[in-house]
Amino acid sequence: MPAKTGDQYIERIRKAKNNVYIGGERVEDPTTHPSFKNVVKSMAHLYDLQYENPEKMLYTSPTSGDKVGMTFMRPESIEDLIKRREAITEWAKATGGMMGRSPDYLNAEVMAMGTASDLFAEADPMFAENARNYYEYCRENDISLTHTLIHPQVNRAKAQHEQKDANNALHLVEKRKDGIIVDGIRLLATQGGITDEILVFPSTVKKSGELDDPYSLAFAVPNNTEGLKFISRESFDYGKNEWDHPLSSRFEEGDAIVSFENVFVPWERVFVCENSSICNRTFAETGAVVHMSHQVVSKNVVKTEFLLGIILQVMDAIGIDQFQHVKDKGTEVMLTLETMKSHLYKAEHNAKLDKWGTMTPDFEALNAARNWYPRIYPRITEIIRILGASGLMGIPSEADFQHEEIGPIINRAMQGKNLDGFERVQLFRLAWDATLSAFGSRQAHYEYYFFGDPIKMGMTYFDQYDKDPYKDFVQDFLNKSTSKKPNVTGV
Repeated sequence: MPAKTGDQYIERIRKAKNNVYIGGERVEDPTTHPSFKNVVKSMAHLYDLQYENPEKMLYTSPTSGDKVGMTFMRPESIEDLIKRREAITEWAKATGGMMGRSPDYLNAEVMAMGTASDLFAEADPMFAENARNYYEYCRENDISLTHTLIHPQVNRAKAQHEQKDANNALHLVEKRKDGIIVDGIRLLATQGGITDEILVFPSTVKKSGELDDPYSLAFAVPNNTEGLKFISRESFDYGKNEWDHPLSSRFEEGDAIVSFENVFVPWERVFVCENSSICNRTFAETGAVVHMSHQVVSKNVVKTEFLLGIILQVMDAIGIDQFQHVKDKGTEVMLTLETMKSHLYKAEHNAKLDKWGTMTPDFEALNAARNWYPRIYPRITEIIRILGASGLMGIPSEADFQHEEIGPIINRAMQGKNLDGFERVQLFRLAWDATLSAFGSRQAHYEYYFFGDPIKMGMTYFDQYDKDPYKDFVQDFLNKSTSKKPNVTGV
């Protein structure tokens, strides 16, 4: 079937009756529940955009001939990479980059693992075929996905098999002729209750050994599978209107603990079973981390553009754009934006075909960008807070402005250089929701840990970086010195 519309997305979620819990209650219908209905509406808008701009958002399936989502496309040229990035950008612009798990993120993962599935065949050729088939299934049915990577935070000093409750984390219980039984807890599924299926893969920030093989699993199941539960955290969409909470009322994705209670997974949905070696190598050797990073950096360029726009609007609204320190802070964000765009350009234009014929971006550029952005994002939001100052606290609600008695008072009191009070507060509420609200705080936390612990990631980056050319450069310079080494003895 062709790419789905927003209405089709909503109807699927409504009919699925996924096992979602929030606030101590089971959610009967996420599409109408106060904690989920607004983000469901935003997701539906993304799917509708595919048909509003089909030249940019859709392409012809190589198997069915249907028009399917561009973000599923396997790129075979640099032009294909750019086309896919332009589709990613269209979706990111619709959210200001505030939806970190828009569908394109995991579309890139299933594409990479499906086209580079040979790795999974090391254990059994069946697993490679499963990965290929699942990519085609997702593409042809426009499946929306959530995923889960990490074990519960119990004792990070110990491996999973060393935990005092070793069966707490998701693990293999039984192999059967028709599939496997799994049980335990996984973290942390963003959009867990409002998507079609869940991908379970291991995190590779911390490598596993053979004793952790029972936890070394990769598979996919529908979100309404028997025994599967999504236990959602408190929603940061407080049911306010879009004027008061312009971001959280639209883009609060939600995050969930995932409970697997003796869940059955048919063999055709299993990609890795009890093999820590394959799990440790999956993201790198299939190129999934590269294509997912390409999506993330593309999204983060748009997100930085959006935040820069907020900063420039705030500057203009209260007439601070001529002060030196204000200009300097604006320059910081402009430099961040241009640096991210440069990383993206290099990644695309230095792309090369991998051994499977997939045009793969230059990971050096993307790896630098994905390691750097978590470190710089808090500074961007800090700049918004510094420039907004007390204006981020003096933000009456829309109801205040509509009040017959106090409305005229605050409209005059809160005016800006070229804006009336209503317009200025609307802008400042946007700046507040991006930085200081529960939603804004979650965005900062989310970006910091987007790919995992940034310190561990930085250590890995340092260890893998090709340092010898720079050491040799200096050593060659020192070797050309005309000074002679003194003959020092007795040291």
